[in-house]
Amino acid sequence: MRVAIIDYQAGNLTSVQRALTHLGHASEITADAAVIASADKVIFPGVGAAGSCMANLRAGKLDQALAQVIAAQKPLLCICVGMQLLFDRSDEDDGVPCLGVIPGSVKKFALSDPALKVPHMGWNPVHWEKSDPLWNGIPQDTPFYFVHSYFCAPTAEDTTLATSDHGGIFCAGVRRGAFAAVQFHPEKSGEAGLALLGNFLRG
Repeated sequence: MRVAIIDYQAGNLTSVQRALTHLGHASEITADAAVIASADKVIFPGVGAAGSCMANLRAGKLDQALAQVIAAQKPLLCICVGMQLLFDRSDEDDGVPCLGVIPGSVKKFALSDPALKVPHMGWNPVHWEKSDPLWNGIPQDTPFYFVHSYFCAPTAEDTTLATSDHGGIFCAGVRRGAFAAVQFHPEKSGEAGLALLGNFLRG
């Protein structure tokens, strides 16, 4: 099985690759659209700002490669900023048009509780709003590791696959067809994160 990790000069790509290696699966970090198109499964992870991430995607025509992956119903897992870039736009960097795959926007946390910080960084329980193969064997409200200042706000509530709470409930995962996306970092979430990645690889 060939697994492609999309390389658009974002952070955290090698952490994802190390997690897959730990699970016994080889993967390739690549910006080559042909390699991405020929992969059996694709992962779109990353840490970074929406503006520079979208600029890098477009410069490498990786936005087109992603569109082809989604159109072909190839299994795709998006992580953190990879999830955020699926939406119509992000409020980060004074407003950034994104990929427009999922109707909705990405907004910055506005917290009234001074005990809560932005960025939201650390372990938080994740609540499964729907059953999904990604969650197989992972108990409801298992903690996963988050690092983000912005959250996704889907227009259609039925898009939401998982939620978490940081000064209010926010979308922590979405699913549409063959692709799923999570705001948290499975590659940094210990055994539960490895279980989720394993479920994706087996799905």
